[in-house]
Amino acid sequence: MDFNVVMITLGASFLLAVILGPLCIPLLKRLKFGQQIRTDGPQGHLKKAGTPTMGGIIILLALSLAVLRFADTSTEMIILLVATLGYGLVGFMDDYIKIILKRSLGLTARQKLLGQLIVSVIVCILLYKLGFSTDVRIPFLHYTISMGWLYFPFVAVMMLGTSNAVNFTDGLDGLLAGTSAVAFGAYAIIAMNSTLPDVAIFCAAMVGAVLGFLVFNTHPAKVFMGDSGSLGIGGGLALVAVLTKSEILLIVVGGVFVVEVLSVIIQVVSFKTRGKRVFKMSPIHHHFELVGWSEWRVVVTFWTVGIVLAAIGLYINEVL
Repeated sequence: MDFNVVMITLGASFLLAVILGPLCIPLLKRLKFGQQIRTDGPQGHLKKAGTPTMGGIIILLALSLAVLRFADTSTEMIILLVATLGYGLVGFMDDYIKIILKRSLGLTARQKLLGQLIVSVIVCILLYKLGFSTDVRIPFLHYTISMGWLYFPFVAVMMLGTSNAVNFTDGLDGLLAGTSAVAFGAYAIIAMNSTLPDVAIFCAAMVGAVLGFLVFNTHPAKVFMGDSGSLGIGGGLALVAVLTKSEILLIVVGGVFVVEVLSVIIQVVSFKTRGKRVFKMSPIHHHFELVGWSEWRVVVTFWTVGIVLAAIGLYINEVL
């Protein structure tokens, strides 16, 4: 496959996001699409109230324009866009309710889950019609499990889990943009090595889009991506892992997201069963803030961990 096309796509997506930022951010301000801040979170975050949100639109637009220009209209690309834009639409609805109705939690848990499930079912139907392999490769063991029809519920659960894990990670300026760029960068390499050009181009476009968004999202952030961005990123990441047949490897490459969602689960279970909290606050990035770390220190540390885990994931994929 042509490495140059992958890099051109990354650059084009980055430039599109950088161009769209100054156009979208003032518009979001005029429409009063300002972030509602939880009062029970770190007190330093209260000054962020009113910062424009729904900036995920910048990411999704830059991504879509880049892949439509440089990728073929293959079934794989259609599935990737359905997953990403479908989950992004659910996130957009969540953001809209937060802003217009002034409900800081947006959609109810059931409503959000239903929307995500509908998109997941559509994706699974497309995979089935594609005749997609239902085998799952187990790293280290050199073993493959043929899941048959159970593979499709597995994919649906994987999409739900990944999108929500990524969503939990979006809590500090630049945190999710940086960690998702690393994860998609790793999967771009995996896709190229697997001779999946459209998947590699999609990953490159996402890397460029989130890095372009990061220009406006580093501390102090001029815009937040909101659920329209985080859910879209999560849905796309899950499908990239599926299409590269490295579903299990996502646990390693996306290890930061796994830790974030596990911290929430541990906190909830501990409080409901023992009446005690394990962390000062979950997701875990807020815990480090409350023990005295600066926001920038937390973000850079998580970026670094993400890079290390991505490197480990690439090693496992190539050697083991």
